[in-house]
Formats: sequence, C-alpha cells, structure tokens
Amino acid sequence: MQKVTLNVQGMSCGHCVNSIEGNVGELNGVESVKVHLAEGKVDVTFDSNSVGLKEITDVIEDQGYYVVE
Repeated sequence: MQKVTLNVQGMSCGHCVNSIEGNVGELNGVESVKVHLAEGKVDVTFDSNSVGLKEITDVIEDQGYYVVE
C-alpha cells in the first residue's frame, strides 16, 4: 500500500469532504481516504497496482477542486 497526502484547493465545507471521500473511496484499489478540511489536505492510502495517483487526482479535479503538486 502507498500513502500520499495531497494538497487540495477549493474545499470549504462538509459537502466537499463527503464528495471527495465518497468518490475517491469508490475507486478500485483505494483502501482509505481522509479529508482534513482546515489544512486543505487529503490523505489517501491505495494499492498502486490497482489504481494510479493520476486517476485519484483526476477524480478530485473532476469535482471542481484543484490538486497542488
């Protein structure tokens, strides 16, 4: 398992948290996802053999948020 912390801009409320955690959590290979709203960070633990980091960031950005590298 690989764990990354992403810096995500544009998150402002509980709906943002539920949207990201729900959609990223549905990806095959994602073990856990936790949004830290106040810090603007998202922790993701995933199996890199099943899902890539780009796919995870694409799902977040498709919802209108911006992932800062």
